[in-house]
Amino acid sequence: MKDKPAFQTVFMQALLAVLCFTASVPLHGQERFPQPEFTSDYTIPTPLQPHPRQTVFDYIDTAILIAALASASLFALKFRRRTGLIVIAVFSVFYFGFFRRGCVCPIGAIQNMAMALFNPHFAVPITVILFFTVPLIFALFTGRTFCSGVCPFGALQELVIVKPLRLPQWVSSVLGIIPPAYLCLSVLLAATGSGFIICRFDPFIGFFRFGATFEMFVAGLLFLLAGTVVARPYCRFVCPYGVILGWLSRLSYRHVKIAPEECIRCRLCEDVCPVDAIRPPVPETMIEERKTGIRRLGFAILFLPLIAFGTGFALSLLSPYLALLHPDVRLARQIRLENAGEAEGTTLESDAFRMRDVPFDALFEREKTVRGRMTKGAWIAGSVIGFLAGLTLIASSRWKKRSVFEIDRRACVSCGRCFEVCSKEQEERRKTTLKKKEKTNERD
Repeated sequence: MKDKPAFQTVFMQALLAVLCFTASVPLHGQERFPQPEFTSDYTIPTPLQPHPRQTVFDYIDTAILIAALASASLFALKFRRRTGLIVIAVFSVFYFGFFRRGCVCPIGAIQNMAMALFNPHFAVPITVILFFTVPLIFALFTGRTFCSGVCPFGALQELVIVKPLRLPQWVSSVLGIIPPAYLCLSVLLAATGSGFIICRFDPFIGFFRFGATFEMFVAGLLFLLAGTVVARPYCRFVCPYGVILGWLSRLSYRHVKIAPEECIRCRLCEDVCPVDAIRPPVPETMIEERKTGIRRLGFAILFLPLIAFGTGFALSLLSPYLALLHPDVRLARQIRLENAGEAEGTTLESDAFRMRDVPFDALFEREKTVRGRMTKGAWIAGSVIGFLAGLTLIASSRWKKRSVFEIDRRACVSCGRCFEVCSKEQEERRKTTLKKKEKTNERD
């Protein structure tokens, strides 16, 4: 029973390698504007960002995204076939990854949405809004099928899994605090116009664009190497979009089930799940008394505001340093140092600012505004991080009665491994095959 998934993994990894080699042939993107001609010795840098695409192609990409999500939902919920999910994963790596060069992706679109929400002068194309919202809508109905194989980052990690190890629960819980913290920090920096850190520190985008800094290339390589034994490390312990998908997946109308009918507790699903999303049965002897549970929960709820205040205060202390990520704050700092004679030369930005003959006071006023917004935002973001971390700790310490193995909807990425090895699933498939043969024989 375990040979078939192993064969599929090896086959798909070989197919992925072939696709990566094929995609290394330069893809000709459409250029809207001709490059300027310089008469000096200026060397045109090689752009790392993909060229803008025509609007019609953006709508085609959106349609393909919807079709991929619908297909993944069908293979996960109706057909219950992991092979179909793997095919979608390979397609997504090639199309959304190498062909579209990973942009725009729903993960990075978080920042576009945050910036548009807090900056009325920043407009977001309708296709970016769709890329951000459509996977969330699917999560409300079918769970995290976007993570199963439609997301190119998740698909790439899924295809390199060799022998996943089970992490201790406390390690997963501690590392699980990182994604909501990363989500809040990325929203804070985007809302204040300080930068898009999700895109800047994306470890996989360099592979898809065949161009990355040495540090990010090493980071991406480490994520993929770690992903061979710790399944989907970026999805589980970094991805900010997965946080939102996990919240909505808990409320999903339908979700992947382990067994088609009654669970017989064979434990095969628990052993094969690479993301530790299978929760084992909890006998009644392990359930604490009701009074004890209520007392502990009440204490944790009373302690929650203190955690939120503490993390809000801690992040507010870092706000002066976070504000330096904003270009106006950096420029104002550089101008001050130059005016005081403490700077080691000038920069291109400071030279350009002085040539514009803009009053210093206008720049310093913008700096003051940004710093004020950053301090307020840091308090809010830090408090939210603490609040979410407290809720996570409360949820992980609570015993819930279970008589059979159940899926944790928040953590499950709908990869299909559990029902592929389920004893009841295999039994149902054998019965179905036998019935089809009998009908065929009757017709003959």
